[in-house]
Amino acid sequence: MQKIETRTLTRIAIITALLCIIGPLSLPIPISPVPISLTQLGVYAAVYTLGKKQGTLAVFLYLIIGTIGVPVFSGFAGGIGKLAGPTGGYLLGFAMMAWVLGTFVERWPESRWFQALGMLLGNLLVYVVGTVWLMVQAHLGLGAALMAGVIPYIAFDIIKAAIALGAGPTLMKKVGNQ
Repeated sequence: MQKIETRTLTRIAIITALLCIIGPLSLPIPISPVPISLTQLGVYAAVYTLGKKQGTLAVFLYLIIGTIGVPVFSGFAGGIGKLAGPTGGYLLGFAMMAWVLGTFVERWPESRWFQALGMLLGNLLVYVVGTVWLMVQAHLGLGAALMAGVIPYIAFDIIKAAIALGAGPTLMKKVGNQ
C-alpha cells in the first residue's frame, strides 16, 4: 500500500472542497433538466493541481459527498436521487473526464494542443455518458437528449476549456503536481 503524505491529502481535500463550493453554482435553462454549471472548471483545476490519479480521486470524493446527501450538486442538490436522475450521467462523466484529461496533461505537460485534445475527448465522454443516461432517465430520443443535454452547452464548455487552458499550465507549475 502506498503511503500518502499529509500535504497530498490536504491538497486533495482542498480541491474536493473547491468542487463542493462551485458545484452547486448553476444556471438553469428552460429547455433542459441539465443546468449550466462550473463543476467542469473545478474538474480541470483538480487535474492541473493534483494530476490524473489524485485529481480523479478528488472528483470521486465530490461525487460521494453529494451522493450521501450534502447539497453540492447543481442547484444546491444532493442525494442518491440526483446521481440516479437525469443529470447523473454527466456527474459520473466528470470523473471519466478527469482521468482522460489527466492522462494528456501528464503525458504532454508542455503542450496545450494535446491538453485541449484531452479536454475534447473528456468532454465527449461526458456528453456520451450523460446523453445516454438522460435518454434512459427522461425517456428521450437521441435528438431530444442532444438538444436537452449537449447542444446548448457546447459554447459554454469551450469557454471553460479556454479558461482552463489559459490558467491550468500556470496553476500546475505554481501549486500543481510536481
